[in-house]
Amino acid sequence: MSSRAWAILLTLSVLWGGTFFFIELALEDFTPFTIVCLRVLIATLALFIYLRIKGETIPRDLQLWGVFLVMGVINNIIPFSLIVWGQTHITGSVASILNATTPLFAVILAHFFTADEKLRRHKLVGVLIGYGGVVVMMQPSLAEGFNLESIGQLAILGAALSYGFAGIWGKRLKGTSALVNAFGMLACSSIIMLPLTLIMDKPFDTTPDWISLSAVIALALFGTALAYIFYFRLLALAGAVNLLLVTFLIPVTALLLGVGILHETIHPLALVGMAIIFAGLALIDGRILTLIQKRKRI
Repeated sequence: MSSRAWAILLTLSVLWGGTFFFIELALEDFTPFTIVCLRVLIATLALFIYLRIKGETIPRDLQLWGVFLVMGVINNIIPFSLIVWGQTHITGSVASILNATTPLFAVILAHFFTADEKLRRHKLVGVLIGYGGVVVMMQPSLAEGFNLESIGQLAILGAALSYGFAGIWGKRLKGTSALVNAFGMLACSSIIMLPLTLIMDKPFDTTPDWISLSAVIALALFGTALAYIFYFRLLALAGAVNLLLVTFLIPVTALLLGVGILHETIHPLALVGMAIIFAGLALIDGRILTLIQKRKRI
């Protein structure tokens, strides 16, 4: 990758790693539905302003908006809600590690739902190793029986699964710009989340302090709107394979913020599980195997 691509990759990992930190702060005063609603609403407004500045037009194709709608549900509403709710029972650090299993689900789903991304042997081994890491991570909570902590961990895995489906569905968005795609997806998410939040929550009864409010705004502007812009730029510059590297870096940022600032405690098995998951992801990525094979030829 070029130096510019690496810079975007590192920036994106910090932005997405910081989302788990901001969610922890926001949960002090906001309920999960309200956090997700404000996240997509503020991000949509920010991207709309950016669209107008860039001079791009909003599409009127109803079929395209149908694609945006599905993408908004499986790439925003479901995973955002599951992650925020999951973090009411587990720390952001643990959530970020479990969220790193997204490529494990994506590889399996791609095998069944695409024609050009079949599950090769090294990817299958990587998936099995990765899920082994998940089992190791969940051992402390499962040892105490099936409790809210276990359910919280499963919620994050559910979010990762939803992201996996979104990666496949998102391939339909090829004829429009990345910025328009991000705006359309988030706009549909906002249209769904606003009435849902008004029904499920009482957002106007909340009196947040400046820390929680700032966390929600940062989550929307940096962890959502700006992150999507960087995401699609990196996709264009380096391709989908190199995007997998973000998965390795997001938990690092989340751990530094969670442990360093929020003083979260991490069970040793969570770190062992993270290492195993990363080993599985490295096999799926394939670059290490390619490097080893090249050295053998030399």
